[in-house]
Amino acid sequence: MASRGKIVFIGYRQQWEVDRLKERAPSGIEVVALPQGVSQDEVLRAVADATVIIPWGRTFTLDVARAAKRLKLVQVLSAGTDYLPVNDMAEMGIKTSNNFGGNAVAVAEYAVLLMVSAYRQTRVQIRQLYEGKYNQGFFERWEEFHELTGKRVGIIGLGRIGSRVAKRLAGWECEIVYYDVAKISTADEKAAGARRVALDELLRTSDVVSLHVPLNRVTSEMISDRELRLMKPTAILVNTCRGPVVDEAALIRALRARTIAGAGLDVQELEPLAMDNPLLKMDNVVLTPHLAGMSIEAREKSLDFAIHNAMRVAEGKEPESVVLPV
Repeated sequence: MASRGKIVFIGYRQQWEVDRLKERAPSGIEVVALPQGVSQDEVLRAVADATVIIPWGRTFTLDVARAAKRLKLVQVLSAGTDYLPVNDMAEMGIKTSNNFGGNAVAVAEYAVLLMVSAYRQTRVQIRQLYEGKYNQGFFERWEEFHELTGKRVGIIGLGRIGSRVAKRLAGWECEIVYYDVAKISTADEKAAGARRVALDELLRTSDVVSLHVPLNRVTSEMISDRELRLMKPTAILVNTCRGPVVDEAALIRALRARTIAGAGLDVQELEPLAMDNPLLKMDNVVLTPHLAGMSIEAREKSLDFAIHNAMRVAEGKEPESVVLPV
């Protein structure tokens, strides 16, 4: 059978990922997988006739795109594409697609985890337990610890992840408001149980503000001094999207001044997080290392969508979940 296309998976970590792609790839579509640490020369040779490239981590550059003369699609396994030269590739006629919400459930569950953890300072509790300081100092600060139930949660970005956060919070009996630059249909609002409000109203009235937007020139540092000053002094900020969406210096100032009560952050402005970052020493902050989307189910769904999109390209159809240049 004549070739219907070639997928090159750059930087895979585990063999099962490769096996899954190969098992699900339709007849006539070749799958070539390159492990982490492969040389740039090997990458450039492998992609010369690729129609779809799946890059893992920071393995894709414009040099790779230029070497892939037949390339039609760069398919990532993540929700964000800020680490890719999307605008430059668009000018070259190469489309970029994200994972179509493959990790949306994983991230949504994690966002709720961070809300509860920040409200209850579980980081401090766990640390003290392992240090042999069993619940020291907590009964003297009873008023600092809150339940999530009954709170107003403001979701910024009611897309695939934000809408799933909203749906999960229905079971916590939360009031959900949201802000989004995109128009959300009435049906989707109803399904999410969310009510649209202006951004400033969301910031002023929410007990929890949860960020679910892509990182681009518009959203970079969208939460800074002004926005943090609008928030309640009892409110917490949760970020599971991208670190630079928040002006980290402004957030540190707000946390120190108790302008807001706390934060749950799976992402930071610079990653890996420097060990002298003040956030590491703040009891009212819960930090995790950009792993909210990590679950076996999320990985499987993202890999399966990559094959689905590669098949569409092979059939001459437009790929889905294309990220537009900004």
